[in-house]
Amino acid sequence: MRHWSFTKGHGTENDFVLLLDRESMLHVGPAEVRYLCDRRAGVGGDGLLRAVAARHIAEWDGDGSLWFMDYRNADGSVAEMCGNGLRVFARFLLDSNLASGPTLDIATRTGLQQATALRDGRIRVSMGPVTVGADAAGVPVTTADGQRFAARPADVGNPHAVSFVDELDTLDLHLSPSFPADAFPDGVNLEFVRRLGPEHLAMRVHERGVGETRSCGTGTVAAAAAARAQSAEADPLPVTYRVDVPGGSVEVELTDDQAYLTGPAVLVATGQVTVPEEG
Repeated sequence: MRHWSFTKGHGTENDFVLLLDRESMLHVGPAEVRYLCDRRAGVGGDGLLRAVAARHIAEWDGDGSLWFMDYRNADGSVAEMCGNGLRVFARFLLDSNLASGPTLDIATRTGLQQATALRDGRIRVSMGPVTVGADAAGVPVTTADGQRFAARPADVGNPHAVSFVDELDTLDLHLSPSFPADAFPDGVNLEFVRRLGPEHLAMRVHERGVGETRSCGTGTVAAAAAARAQSAEADPLPVTYRVDVPGGSVEVELTDDQAYLTGPAVLVATGQVTVPEEG
């Protein structure tokens, strides 16, 4: 058996298992991720964040001395970006004295991102550019209980489809809503959004490789960008949206060239976990 140290954290109750693996000595494959994220047999989480020196990541061609956020979904699949995870990752580095702040650069699969610890305890992270599809009815989505919606594609470094709805509470998201496979061959995060007021949204989400979660950071960015695109007269940039999710609230700032996400990042536990041997 293997014994690994871990930290548990969350951002608006989107929770993660964090592993410190500076020199990439741990074997963290899909089976290990699924075990650690299992809420009954493991630690439990929507995903896993591995802190590793960027020089050990083959696809990274930037500064090798940076910390790389190696993010995996709970099913073991690799994901390009996680906004809530990025904030929790930054909090972990700062609280563990692995990086100095209040601002730090973090290497990710979507490029170099920046995190800033704010005086109120929240963390603001850059999310890169957001691309929103021109067709608001570009993708048909059907929930498990047969409700049908039109969804607008959005890219936040990972794929999203955003549907605007009149009611959130009645949605059945215990199973993944269906969508045309050819529209998103690698899967998609599905956001269901209700407008509460000017620049104020409420959202539920079914995440690719996880299921319904209490929050999705990139999903809130996709929701805000889609809401702005849907407006008859688009809000002038920069504009900030408040997005309420079941786990809390975040702020999404949209600018000419990229988005920023601000919200809480909380570390709740540290310990050791016994991991079964490979094979």
